[in-house]
Amino acid sequence: MKPTITELLVYTPAEDFELSKSFYEALGFEITEAWAGDVDCRLGGAVFRLQNYYKKDWAENFMMLFKVEDAQLWYDRVKPIIDTGNFANARYSEPETAGGATLFHVWDPCGILLIFIS
Repeated sequence: MKPTITELLVYTPAEDFELSKSFYEALGFEITEAWAGDVDCRLGGAVFRLQNYYKKDWAENFMMLFKVEDAQLWYDRVKPIIDTGNFANARYSEPETAGGATLFHVWDPCGILLIFIS
């Protein structure tokens, strides 16, 4: 029998842990308590662990790609959340088409790059 993997859980940094938790919750992620005060952020088949730990170089070079059914729908959800100004340095790009796919970028409050593509 070959060993298998049942789940992959990526640990992501947060400069301001409470702000990042609020940001992902506003995007629609279910936030649940995890090990050592960290939280899991889950939405559909995506899950990652947000930790109360930050290194600038790490955060600004960390990326998560979310394959979604409709990137424009996600853009329409993300834009007003970020436009409130409640999430510090969070920002987004306008949707674009590349190779037949629609995508846009979101930078979370500490600089993590989220790529939404459909």
